[in-house]
Amino acid sequence: MSAFFQLLRRDLTGSLPAPQWPAGILLDHYRDELAPAIHSVLCLTQDQGGGRVASLEKWQQQFITDAEFDPTLCLVVSNREGVLGVAQCWTSAFIKNLSIHPCAQGQGLGRALLLHAFQVFKQRGEPCVDLKVLESNLRARQLYESAGMKFVLRDAVPED
Repeated sequence: MSAFFQLLRRDLTGSLPAPQWPAGILLDHYRDELAPAIHSVLCLTQDQGGGRVASLEKWQQQFITDAEFDPTLCLVVSNREGVLGVAQCWTSAFIKNLSIHPCAQGQGLGRALLLHAFQVFKQRGEPCVDLKVLESNLRARQLYESAGMKFVLRDAVPED
């Protein structure tokens, strides 16, 4: 049975809603010392997104050597306890991963991080931003659509 993803796009040329951050949230971006915590959040949420996250060493090596890697586009949110979420974005105005730690889901953090990513790409002069979401991930699709993302295309998830 084939799984499908949807490519969604957000036009960044108009005004964008400001992120509403929950209390106690700190904004940061990728640094090597945060890699284990970022990797942990990605692993905890990989089933929701349908992805497979490599081991820490392999993930970090693939991530930092990717042609589209920019540490300032790996947006990290945390509180005093640690990393709660990450938006792993590429220089092509693409959000590769948006992951929120299960303990922090349902508190508006994913929406705030998504809106923050929109603002970052708008400041970089991008006219739009894209992401892919599994068609079966209704919770994520509702979040993205409520933030103004529009359907572009549907395609089959490649078989391994």
